[in-house]
Amino acid sequence: MIAPASRQAAASGEPPHGPRARTRKILLDAAHQLMAQGLTPSVAELAEHAQVSRATAYRYFPSQSALIAAVVDESLGPILAWDSSAPDAAARVDELLRFAYPRLEAHEAPLRAAILVSLQQHAEASAGKAAAEPRLVRGHRVDTLKRAIAPLAADLTPTQQDRVAQALSLVYGTEVFLVLKDIWKLELPELTDVVRWTANAIIKQALSEAAPRKR
Repeated sequence: MIAPASRQAAASGEPPHGPRARTRKILLDAAHQLMAQGLTPSVAELAEHAQVSRATAYRYFPSQSALIAAVVDESLGPILAWDSSAPDAAARVDELLRFAYPRLEAHEAPLRAAILVSLQQHAEASAGKAAAEPRLVRGHRVDTLKRAIAPLAADLTPTQQDRVAQALSLVYGTEVFLVLKDIWKLELPELTDVVRWTANAIIKQALSEAAPRKR
C-alpha cells in the first residue's frame, strides 16, 4: 500500500505498515463498500459498518475529511506515485493521461464522495458556518502535472510553465472525468481521446508562443 500523500490522510493515525495496518485496511475496505453504494460515510457510520468501536475508527480517522482523504489516497496511490523518464513533455503528459484515466474510472465512487464533501464544506464556509472539522484539501494534480511538464523548463519561463500546468489541470482530474462522462455521456476510450487531444494542443500552443522569443 502507498503511504498517505495528503495532510488529512497522514493524520489518520496508524501508518500503512505495522502491527495495526490490518485494522486500517479493514476500515478503508468498508469505506470503499459504502461509497460504492453511493454513500459518503461519517466516521461513526464507518465504525458501525466495519463492526469496530467508534473509538477505534476515530483513532485511525479523526474526521470525515481524514477518512475521505485516506480513501482517495489509497485509490489514487499509483497515480500519485507516477513518474516518467520520457524526455518530451507532450509524451509524458500523454502517458500520464493514458495511465490515470482508467484508474479514475475504477475508483469513481470515492472520488465523487471527495468532491461532494469538498463542495459541502465550501458552501458551509461561504455561509459563515463554523467548520465542524478540518477542510478536505484536494490538490494532488499540481505536483503530478509539474512532474509531467518538467522537460518544458528548457523552453519556457517559470511563469509560462505554471500557465501550462494550470491549463492542463482543466483536462486532468476527477471533475473533467465527470463532465465528459455525465454531461457528454462518453465512454472511457472516447473520454481519454478528448483529454489527450486537448493536452497536446495546450503544449503545442505554449511551445509555439515561446519559439519566437528563443530566436
